Amino acid sequence: MLITTAQKALETVKSGDKIFIHSVSAVPHHLVNALVARADSLKGIEIYHLHTEGDAPYTNPEYAEVFHTNAFFIAKNTRKAIAEGRGSYIPVFLSEIPKLFTQNIIKLNIALISVSTPDKSGFCSLGTSVDATLAAIDSADVVIAQINKFVPRTLGDAQIHTSRINYFVPFDEPLHEVSWGEPTDEHKKIGSHVASLVEDGATLQMGIGSIPNAVLAALNNHKDLGIHTEMFSDGIIPLVEKGIITGKYKKRNRGKIVSTFLCGSRKLYDFVDDNPLVTMMRVDYVNDTSIIRQNPKVTAINSAIEIDITGQVCADSIGYNMYSGVGGQMDFIRGAALSEGGKPIIALNATSKGLSKIVSHLKEGAGVVTTRANVHYVVTEFGIAYLFGKNLVERAKELIKIAHPDHQEALAKSAYERFKHHSSVEF
Repeated sequence: MLITTAQKALETVKSGDKIFIHSVSAVPHHLVNALVARADSLKGIEIYHLHTEGDAPYTNPEYAEVFHTNAFFIAKNTRKAIAEGRGSYIPVFLSEIPKLFTQNIIKLNIALISVSTPDKSGFCSLGTSVDATLAAIDSADVVIAQINKFVPRTLGDAQIHTSRINYFVPFDEPLHEVSWGEPTDEHKKIGSHVASLVEDGATLQMGIGSIPNAVLAALNNHKDLGIHTEMFSDGIIPLVEKGIITGKYKKRNRGKIVSTFLCGSRKLYDFVDDNPLVTMMRVDYVNDTSIIRQNPKVTAINSAIEIDITGQVCADSIGYNMYSGVGGQMDFIRGAALSEGGKPIIALNATSKGLSKIVSHLKEGAGVVTTRANVHYVVTEFGIAYLFGKNLVERAKELIKIAHPDHQEALAKSAYERFKHHSSVEF
């Protein structure tokens, strides 16, 4: 281990290197800025990352010949660069990203990470993101860590010894914070509908954003809920404080909140700091379907960009334009379906900018993240559609019922044209 400056540590980077950047709110921005400062002396650098928060200066047009970003999940900070060809999207299940590194399918030269200050035994914490970062650390030739007092000391797989790090760069900066604001009336209605599906003793997985937060806010009368999720945010804190989240009935990591990354406010980061209730684990464990299914009543709550009237879910693109990624949706949708009493749920607003998100057919170029065979429940502000075991005509009827009323007639006409050869079809 060598304690040095970012400038000195980043001298190890050479043209053509493959570099991993720590995920979500754990991005080591001081190291990233030092890397970009070396742009004049580098070319052909391939950067790999999951969802990242905050500035991503390596995606700026002036660095197009120096850095090419490869996203396993696209966030706002890289979307434009990928659309304009300065970056690429790699479709992959979140649970399978680690093997890309450990099996040298992608051979990493450098891993840029952020860690908490070491304890007296020489252990640091990866803080808010373990995900595939642990695999990147194990696989990269050189690991450069930004020691940051603002990184919370989380437990589980997040604990790594200083001997696994080549360069330490002390630099304190607050972690990126995210807030989704107050839920809209539509989100509250969706949250209420989803909450009606959640049983006492269930194990929850929820994605990121306003709808999951609205669901959590509607769970105040539930009992003994557990958490096994790829990510969580501030919304779980009140439920922990009220004794609603206990993990009492979980079969794996009983009593623990299990996640692989988290993102939210400073309050969230303080909540998880040295908190034995929270166990941060590697993503190939958290998102392993065979692990997920062992917990009872797994209720997986995910969203979509659009869903067609047969139940095909597009969650990664708007037509040909990549927007986000496959992520862990299929990992948990399948895991929930296989769990005893489990419920896989797709929750979405009925419309976006006046356009229906329940559609007769997906846009040209749209990606199917979750197949129609995997979809059980679909929820909008207008109700709940249950698709499991239903034929295509029955599915269309269920989905049209929960579409926005302004779009139901057009959807019904389209469905009739599609299925009119079936006997006694009425919409």
